[in-house]
Amino acid sequence: MTAQVNRAVTQTRTARAMLRPVLQSNLSLRTKIGIYKTYIRSQLTYASPAWYALCSDAQRRRMQAQQNCVLRMCADAGRYVRNDVIARDLAVPSVEEFVRRLARTMFSRADASHHPHLRDLAPLHARPPDATRALPRDLLRTAGTKQGDG
Repeated sequence: MTAQVNRAVTQTRTARAMLRPVLQSNLSLRTKIGIYKTYIRSQLTYASPAWYALCSDAQRRRMQAQQNCVLRMCADAGRYVRNDVIARDLAVPSVEEFVRRLARTMFSRADASHHPHLRDLAPLHARPPDATRALPRDLLRTAGTKQGDG
């Protein structure tokens, strides 16, 4: 998944650079967060329910770092303020929490669909207990599980 994550991070950096004057302006914090969610987070998490489970921990940290940079810029927070404090105060979930919510919504809609081809979207197959590769539907499990090295 290296190429996918590299593409997402590169697009996010480009969008952040282009929006820097807006994100550092005197706009309201609510507006800045809306701009982040619309232009930057959408590029960072595009189609992520399909590929995020295959990412390694390092790739996930790279994606989270992009969000942290933008939120710090929006809040005009100094380097001494922790990233989790900024995200909590701005009420922005982590990238992983957001992708899990997207996956939960996508799979629940697919499972409830009256179209048979959608109901069979990424079925949950029985796998051996020693299988290390995560599958997209594994995002629906709790946040504490290991997701693979992709």
